[in-house]
Amino acid sequence: MKFNKTMLVISAAALSLGVAACDGPNENAMEDAGEQNAEAVNDMADQMEAEGQITSDQEDAMVDQAEDQADNMEEMGEAMDEGDAAVAPVTATTPAAQ
Repeated sequence: MKFNKTMLVISAAALSLGVAACDGPNENAMEDAGEQNAEAVNDMADQMEAEGQITSDQEDAMVDQAEDQADNMEEMGEAMDEGDAAVAPVTATTPAAQ
């Protein structure tokens, strides 16, 4: 049986979806917590910028920092699932306006 290009693409897509769906429980929990924190920071920063408490650049910096923290939390959860003993627990925090 010969594989054509379409079958190769479909097979590769199915394989990548299967690999992506293998997140462990720690990774999922850390990702969810990070995303919730980032969303809360985003909402708070939007409100602060709308009220003139911070500039648009400061708002962007707050949101970027929260999203970076969310990404780091997900990576730590993944390392925890993989049994990396060097991983320390992460506490979600809300960055202060600068």
